[in-house]
Amino acid sequence: MTRVAVLGAGTMGHALALVFALGGHQVRLTDNNPETLRRAQGLMEKALATLAEAGEAPEGWTSAHLAQAITRHEDLRECVDGAELIVEAVVENPDVKRLLYAELDRLAPADAIIASNTSYLDIFPLMPAARQRKTLIAHWYTPPYLVDLVDIVAGPETDPAAVEMVRKLCADMGKKPIVMRKFIPGYIANRIQSAIGLEVQKLLDEGVADAAEIDASIIHGIALRLPILGVLAKADFTGLPMMQLALKNRMYEPPPVRGHSESLDRLITEGKTGVMSGAGFYDWGGKDPATLFEDRDRRLLALRKALREIGTLTEKERDQ
Repeated sequence: MTRVAVLGAGTMGHALALVFALGGHQVRLTDNNPETLRRAQGLMEKALATLAEAGEAPEGWTSAHLAQAITRHEDLRECVDGAELIVEAVVENPDVKRLLYAELDRLAPADAIIASNTSYLDIFPLMPAARQRKTLIAHWYTPPYLVDLVDIVAGPETDPAAVEMVRKLCADMGKKPIVMRKFIPGYIANRIQSAIGLEVQKLLDEGVADAAEIDASIIHGIALRLPILGVLAKADFTGLPMMQLALKNRMYEPPPVRGHSESLDRLITEGKTGVMSGAGFYDWGGKDPATLFEDRDRRLLALRKALREIGTLTEKERDQ
């Protein structure tokens, strides 16, 4: 059992606390916003109930068990006291992270590993020199109690033993850690997702299709094959000469990064910021966000269970 401190109790932080607790670790959770920290308990209990209903939680886990496995602390010093692994999941703002890292340099145990959940920032220049050997990135995807991918990235001075410790810890919890050879903003999955997002925004802005039609094209056209084959194994089945010809005969250029989208800007101006506001690209019909997240989680659980039974072709071939 590892003593884990999770800093930040928002969308990712409280979910990561749940992941580590379910993995058998003792977790302390903190946030500089008392309301966010208070709300985290209910969100974790809701997610745990969904997992238990699907048979994906350890037997006998209740909200009382959860309260023992994850304690909440308003004081940062108290949260990191004795921590072996510190998971940083605060806002993606370099100034905020720099200030937090300076505090950790002062308060955290000298041998604690600090793992940032940053999505795009190069956090290594922000970290005090004395902490560089024990600092790395461990980037999770939402919701981390369902999505198994973890991007692990070492800094220029990171001790390989720290990387291996976090990789093994994640793998032992049933996750799929990918140790990257170098830091690139967005890692692999987010960069591919960003490229898809640029094309989607271009289609919306040009009025080619609406949100439902675009999502239907992805769900019923692309997504069915990706869980089994990925992108490159799918190309093998299509035949690489077809990919070569597609590159040679390309009839369009990928959309440029413009830094904004008219359709996206319009929705945000109207207050339609997504599920939490009741509407975004879709009108969510006034449903409680917690209910919508629960419904999403149930569907993801069913899909994950089916994929475990089916297996991916690339993993089966690699393991033979």
